[in-house]
Amino acid sequence: MSKVTLLTKEGLLEFQEELKNLKEVRRVEVAAKLKEAISYGDLSENSEYEDARSEQAQLEIRILELEEIMKNHEIIDTKKASKKVAGVNVGSLVTIVSMEGNKKETFRIVGSTESDIFENKLSNESPIGRALIGKQAGDIAKGQAGSGAFEYKIVEIK
Repeated sequence: MSKVTLLTKEGLLEFQEELKNLKEVRRVEVAAKLKEAISYGDLSENSEYEDARSEQAQLEIRILELEEIMKNHEIIDTKKASKKVAGVNVGSLVTIVSMEGNKKETFRIVGSTESDIFENKLSNESPIGRALIGKQAGDIAKGQAGSGAFEYKIVEIK
């Protein structure tokens, strides 16, 4: 049985768009590259052919990954996330402040496939995400990450 992927509605739409682009645009582009590379002749010493084959393999792997996500996903309703479980949950928008430097940050807790630190989407499986799950506003979340120990106070949960 495959692992269920937790996604927000926005994350699902992004993955659907990516899959459509890969199938309808990128496959055609890679096929054209392959056709052109084959036209150069001798495939045994044809670096363009090898590059195109490698690109095709990576493309097909990503398509399979996305199709698997589409088959085995669960949508997280970000508006109802805080009502399911008291405190921080997948889908919650959490504002935390570092106990060391008083740096305030806000993150959306999402499933691991959707996480993107540059968009302030924090995985529920990350060290900080795991430490925040189930905590209430005012609680302290402690844990270990690659850079050492961390401590955050939860300021707000939406």
